[in-house]
Amino acid sequence: MIASRLCLRAFATFFLAALVIAGTVSGTRAQSANSSQYDMQEIIDAGHGFFGSTSGGLAKLVEKVFQSYGLPNGYVLGQEASGALIGGLTYGEGQLYTKNAGQHDVFWQGPSLGWDYGGEGNRTMMLVYNLPSVEGVYGRFGGVSGSAYAVAGLGMTVLKRGGILVVPIRTGVGARLGINIGYLKMTPTPTWNPF
Repeated sequence: MIASRLCLRAFATFFLAALVIAGTVSGTRAQSANSSQYDMQEIIDAGHGFFGSTSGGLAKLVEKVFQSYGLPNGYVLGQEASGALIGGLTYGEGQLYTKNAGQHDVFWQGPSLGWDYGGEGNRTMMLVYNLPSVEGVYGRFGGVSGSAYAVAGLGMTVLKRGGILVVPIRTGVGARLGINIGYLKMTPTPTWNPF
């Protein structure tokens, strides 16, 4: 009787230890599967370092993006200039940051059409979702954009191509009013051709 209880306790202890080890291994796998993604604090820290004192509303905007789309697996920090009078053009350049593939130059340009007037210079952070590889960021991403500010402002847009999302967060200086539809063409080298 005592031997069977000891045997049962030993089996129960072994079984529990096996469950704990299995849980730890699967938790490690889940954590390493997500090690290519950025958490909200990493993005906010990168944004504050990049945008500086103009980033007062950045944390709220990043929180909204994270609630809507989750954890990005890349982000771009760069600068752009754009102008519009019905039709518009945007040109920018920056660095794509990824945890598993390092940093890469990225350039973007694109046309827009709509009720849109003015010009601006922006510091831009783009959160990138579902990026399968660095080459996946190169191509055309379409979306709708709107702006309304004079002197300075902070805003975001959502651009999509296939399953990849790019969410630009911009802090701009200039005067801009309107709404437009267009796309950004992301390239590994600079070009003046927005199409």
